[in-house]
Amino acid sequence: IQLKSGRVLDSIGLGLWKIENKKTASVVETAIQLGYRHFDSACDYGNEIETGQGIAASIASGLVKREDLWITSKLWNSYHRPEHVKPALLKSLKDLGVDYLDLYLIHFPISSKFVPFDERYPPGWFSNPEDSHPIVEEDPVPIIETWRAMEDLVKMGLVKSIGTSNMTIPKMKYLLEICNIKPVVNEMELHPHMQQHDLWNFLMENEIQPIGFCPIGSPT
Repeated sequence: IQLKSGRVLDSIGLGLWKIENKKTASVVETAIQLGYRHFDSACDYGNEIETGQGIAASIASGLVKREDLWITSKLWNSYHRPEHVKPALLKSLKDLGVDYLDLYLIHFPISSKFVPFDERYPPGWFSNPEDSHPIVEEDPVPIIETWRAMEDLVKMGLVKSIGTSNMTIPKMKYLLEICNIKPVVNEMELHPHMQQHDLWNFLMENEIQPIGFCPIGSPT
């Protein structure tokens, strides 16, 4: 897929959500052996260290070079404040064992209370996950502030492209009005039972590539 940025993205990638940690490294290595080059990861998946191990093993064996791979990760809700965006990226880079990402996405257009890495990582949805009635504690951050920090990552060469995930049309419209660097993709649930025609059409009209997750449906 030719993105508006000029870069080329493999149309099929391996989503790393819900892969058990103990299996992730071998799954990634096997996927590379089978021809996968596009890997979709995220802080919240909790398996970026193991993903990095699979990538490192494949590079060390001479099977691929880093530049052969397209590696995506995502900024979690707890890190939307500008001062947390770069540290969150650097944490993912360290865990994945790479020095840049091909694509970095805002995982959800939701900002929640910051959780330090040494307190809980990944922080998950709830601010008090051990309680019998856990809650999501919001910390509203204007998306313009988060997006400017994302744009800075591109300028620093730490990420090649930036984009969004789980965005609605109104939120995309606002982001397009204020951005300096346009999102190249929006990742969204997309399958026969959830086709999102209006959002798809809006993205295509604005030269933003839709990326579908759960392409054959989701049980949850």
